[in-house]
Amino acid sequence: MGKKNRIHNIGFISTRIAGTDGVSFEIRKWAEVLERNGYTCFFFGGEIDRPPEKSRLCAEAHFDHPGIREITQHCFSRTTRDSSVSAMIDHYRDLLRNEIHDFIMDFGLDCIIAENSLTIPMNIPLGLAVTRIIAETGMPVIAHHHDFSWERDRFAINCAQDLLRMAFPPVFDCMKHVVINSRASVDLSLRAGVSSTVIPNVFDFASPPAEEDPEITSRIRKLVGLGQDDPFILQPTRVVPRKWIERSIDLVSRLGLKNPRLVISHSSGDEGGDYNLMLRDYAALMDVELEFIDHVVSIEEGRVREGQFDISDVYRAADLVTYPSGYEGFGNALLETFYFKKPVVVNRYPVFITDIEPRGFDVCRMDGFITKDIIKRVTSLMRDRDLRHSMTEKNYHIAGKYFSYEMLEKQLLDIVREFDNRPVNPTG
Repeated sequence: MGKKNRIHNIGFISTRIAGTDGVSFEIRKWAEVLERNGYTCFFFGGEIDRPPEKSRLCAEAHFDHPGIREITQHCFSRTTRDSSVSAMIDHYRDLLRNEIHDFIMDFGLDCIIAENSLTIPMNIPLGLAVTRIIAETGMPVIAHHHDFSWERDRFAINCAQDLLRMAFPPVFDCMKHVVINSRASVDLSLRAGVSSTVIPNVFDFASPPAEEDPEITSRIRKLVGLGQDDPFILQPTRVVPRKWIERSIDLVSRLGLKNPRLVISHSSGDEGGDYNLMLRDYAALMDVELEFIDHVVSIEEGRVREGQFDISDVYRAADLVTYPSGYEGFGNALLETFYFKKPVVVNRYPVFITDIEPRGFDVCRMDGFITKDIIKRVTSLMRDRDLRHSMTEKNYHIAGKYFSYEMLEKQLLDIVREFDNRPVNPTG
């Protein structure tokens, strides 16, 4: 008789499990892979767009909760910590610890997946609460790391080194660490002395995209003010400084288009609106029209409201995608571009250089700025349908080999099944 698995119910814990950020996207993909293999997934966070019957909403888990925001602003603006802030941290840690405990008990969880909540300190009490739960229960935990504090300049000056060392990330025998790129794996080993598994972002390349709907494409093009022969150039990212969207404006400005427009599909997110205002000013200076369409774009599959378009329809309508980011943990939008078979201009950001470029993708590369050669290549692509086809088919094939659900499935299930083979914790 075969051995019965101990892991059945798995709980994801994050500050936010909703919207357009990469963490929420990857949670959805991981949950799909786990559930098609017989596991049941549940969700804990400060904002959740998953089924209510499988979710536990806790306002204090969100990085934008007033008390949490006050803690973050204090901890990352000085080098000494007021005792009142330490008391606030303890208060929210205990509150969140109790909420997580109830989440575990109510849904009968056998394993936790901490999604970036033990990685980037946007909610310090949440990381501390998860760490305490691990210490108290010894239950299996996968820490899925997307962005470490040492990768962001805004966390460099702080008065929370004791807390960062304790919980971002913690180290326990019952934990497995997963990172999304090889650079992070090396850094984690050097800084925390722990090994990790590299599981990059993925997409379901085994299920080809649906064909373009000419009627929907026509409506989208009309919405953004494009004529029948105008190139549709898409920036499919949030509007945050590290996306370097000004480089996309440079590109559009120099292409010599009759109707120079750049379509931006996502919102500013959680990093403020100053960059958005700068882009508008810069675009006006460069005589480029910016079209922000996040208010009519749904990024949730199957939840398109009346008057909205699915993000997949926006990709299908595009002629060219721009991805000039200066930094990415991996690059979800780049994988989406490969999936929807669109040519792309991509900046050689660090993870692209180490983990993506060596795979042999055919893209228009830039090294921080637009050159005459890039303009020439893009112009050729816009004119030559066969060239676009050969480029995008090659990219789809390569991405399907290295960044597929099947690759995720093998690596993730190996980790979960390893927990099944461990001895039961006698005190857990």
